[in-house]
This record gives sequence, C-alpha cells and structure tokens, in this order.
Amino acid sequence: MTALAPPTQALIVVDVQSAFVSGPAAVPDAPRVLGRIEDLTARARTAGALVVHLQNDGPAGAADEPMAPGWELYLPVRENQREVVIRKSEDDGFEDTHLGELLIGMGIQALAVCGVMSEMCVSATARTALALGYRVVLPHDAHATYDIPAAAGISDVVPAAMVSRVAEWALGDEVEIVPHAADVAFERPARERAASLSPIHQQIPPEQQPAQR
Repeated sequence: MTALAPPTQALIVVDVQSAFVSGPAAVPDAPRVLGRIEDLTARARTAGALVVHLQNDGPAGAADEPMAPGWELYLPVRENQREVVIRKSEDDGFEDTHLGELLIGMGIQALAVCGVMSEMCVSATARTALALGYRVVLPHDAHATYDIPAAAGISDVVPAAMVSRVAEWALGDEVEIVPHAADVAFERPARERAASLSPIHQQIPPEQQPAQR
C-alpha cells in the first residue's frame, strides 16, 4: 500500500465511546467505522506514533455521563508514554485539556483525526489543530455521525453520510481529506527519532548527517 499523504506523527481518536458505536443507538455503519479506526490505531502503535484517545464527559443524564456504561471507551487502550486518554467536556479536544501541551512536548507536526461525531467533536478538534498550524489528515471512512432528523418546513432527513461529507468540506482547503484510512501513514515523533540517535550521530552537524530513509 502506498500512502497518498506523507506520514503523520499522531493519531487523535475522538469519542469512540460505547454509547455512540454500539447497541441500537450506534452511529450508522458503526462496525465499518470501528474497523477503520482499529486499523489506524494498530498501525500508529506499530510505527511508534502518538495515539490520543479523547473521551467526552457528557452532562448528567446523558449517554456519555462519566462512569455511565455508555461513557466507556469502546476499543482497548494500551496506556503508555505514546498512548494516552484525555478526558474533555467540550467538542474541541484542545479546550481545557492538555492536548496542546502534549503535542508540543512530543514535537508533533502532523496528525490524523478519526472518530465521532463528524460535524461536532471531530470537526472542532480538527479545526483547532489547523488553526494551531498542524498538518491535519482526515480519512473519509474513519469518522461518522448520525442522520439529521427531518424538520418541518426546513428539510427531509439528511443522511449521516452526507452530514459527514459536509463536515469535511466545511473545514476548508487546509485539511487533507484522504479516501481511506489505509491511505494514512505514521512515523515516530521527530523528538523521539532524534533522541534515538547515538551520541556520536548527534554530534555531527545537521548538514553532514546522512539522509534519513
């Protein structure tokens, strides 16, 4: 497989919680979306990229209220220095969290975003990442949302697939939308790559160091 975009150093998995991806209230085609997200996560881990699982803390009585069954992350997490869970209470994963500091600390320059909901938390998090100067890759088949119900005098039901596509379009020209999760490649963050160099290699001036392959 040849990636359509240069590698990213981080994967942001947005709100893949039981309430949204399992049971009768799951987003349409949840198994397909979960399969793509599992593939992204596995390949990010193998490459040594940063994996961030965002977990939304919903209000009292909501399906994602903290500690309610629907609040739990649906996919397994392997917490370590390269895989973390960040709880949030707003759509934007950067708002009132340490996500921004984490990305800066690890020298992240490019990230991929996946999860739910396309027009809400996925979009808000991707938009802030773009505003902060990150290269943002959004795989089309790895984010999802619900149908928009019909509204009298306004519109018929808007299918979920259309809502997701409009959410992508609304992010503008800077976001890199790729057709498939398989089109996304990963690599270790730059600072970790530099730290892995031998002391002798680190002493060589950058212009004299061999090209990285």
